[in-house]
Amino acid sequence: MEKYPLPGTREEIQQFTWLQQKLTRLFEEVFPDPQQPRTIVVIPSLTLDKDVLSRITGLQHYEERMLFALMLLRMPRTQLIYITSQPIHPSIIDYYLHLLPGVPSIHAARRLKLFSCHDASHTPLTQKILERPRLLSRIQDNLGNPQDAHMTCFTVTPLERTLAVTLGIPIYGCDPDLAYHGSKSGGRRIFREAGVQIPEGFEGLKNERDIVEGLSDLKLKNPKLKQAVVKLDEGFSGEGNAVFKYNGCPTEGNLNAWVNKELSSRLAFEAKGETWETFSHKFSEMGGIVESFVEGEHIRSPSMQGRIDPLGNIEIVSTHDQVLGGPSGQVFLGCTFPAHGAYRLEIQEAGQRVGSVLQKQQILGRYGVDFISVKEGEQWAHYAIEINIRKGGTTHPYLMLQFLTDGYYDTKAGLYKTPSDQTRYYYASDNLQKDIYKGLTPKDLIDIVVYHNLHFHSALQKGVMFHLIGALSEYGKLGIMCISDTPGKAQALYEETISVLDAEAGHV
Repeated sequence: MEKYPLPGTREEIQQFTWLQQKLTRLFEEVFPDPQQPRTIVVIPSLTLDKDVLSRITGLQHYEERMLFALMLLRMPRTQLIYITSQPIHPSIIDYYLHLLPGVPSIHAARRLKLFSCHDASHTPLTQKILERPRLLSRIQDNLGNPQDAHMTCFTVTPLERTLAVTLGIPIYGCDPDLAYHGSKSGGRRIFREAGVQIPEGFEGLKNERDIVEGLSDLKLKNPKLKQAVVKLDEGFSGEGNAVFKYNGCPTEGNLNAWVNKELSSRLAFEAKGETWETFSHKFSEMGGIVESFVEGEHIRSPSMQGRIDPLGNIEIVSTHDQVLGGPSGQVFLGCTFPAHGAYRLEIQEAGQRVGSVLQKQQILGRYGVDFISVKEGEQWAHYAIEINIRKGGTTHPYLMLQFLTDGYYDTKAGLYKTPSDQTRYYYASDNLQKDIYKGLTPKDLIDIVVYHNLHFHSALQKGVMFHLIGALSEYGKLGIMCISDTPGKAQALYEETISVLDAEAGHV
């Protein structure tokens, strides 16, 4: 058996660096030409904090969110290798392949290789793959020419680095040694360097004492402050956040002592089932930040996506308004595309500045910036709150729109244009979940879609796309993306789709 360097060793890191240098040639010679042969290995592993992940309903099926990559099979000499923990139902694969524009699904299916670990545990998918030498061998046997192959991942951690070295191919993504820049603390420092406004706060905190001091200092700086947020450095989708309210705090005396006494009972956690004991333990492990809770009469949560290519060029990919929920409105539920016209170009410009700083730090691949925006008079003030140097909740709907319509993002207007110069908008959600949907199989969903004309119409370039289909029967959970030519029509299509699903599920 071939010997590989031990994970995390200097030798492995050197090999990974050498592999990453191959991306320059791929980007210059292979990526621009759809006729060029290539192999893309898709690793949809959510290699993130296990405790936070365990609270996500239907977690395993989130590996299906990267099925948008099947649209790459429209390039006739592209081979795709897609690996999951458990097998994906064949009807789900058929659903995506039949959406391919200009390519017979039978031709695309021949170039799609599906592999499964047959393991439903909460162990990260990438770790499961590494623990299965025979599976690794089968993947390697299907790589074609390794010189024209690369990996694409949801996120890149040391596990994905080890897998890349084992397979001998680069990852179009960020070196895991640079992950700090995508943490809450690292993000605040990047924002400062970029000259982007952030909420008042403190980063690099390590323990409970730091939290107490941070909360006390925020209140002393701003006596009118009503609440603050404590965030885990590596939390995501708002699940690692907790809100502290200052109501009833003393106006005189030792504020530190009062915060210390009240901290464990006053923190309101966004994640279901979270407790002070587990939160404080996790905070001591990964660190975090404390910052002011941004409030206002008119408040929104826009985000932008960018990409830094292997040549160092920065491209603005999209803007969104995020749909948030949870106890204090910090948990990502979905998004509308693009962000509101009153500020989408301002969000782009701020994201461009952040990208310039990230590029200097050698960040590669996709990045996203989340904001909290407050209307002040006729203007909007934007506070940057988070950087993701990985794919996120707004990545897969935008890429699906792009692959379905073959259009482009017009950065001057902040709008998406089809090849016929028509504008497209969408409303997308990862978190449609109802008990009445439980028991609906993928085949049932497709029947409903066809009977009610809710599928995507390639001629009109409008319609509905579904994802997380595998989570429907067991969890009653589904992802939906509704595309139309105005924001109002996209929203109305979403509501119509839910009404149809509710009615059909109620008649089962």
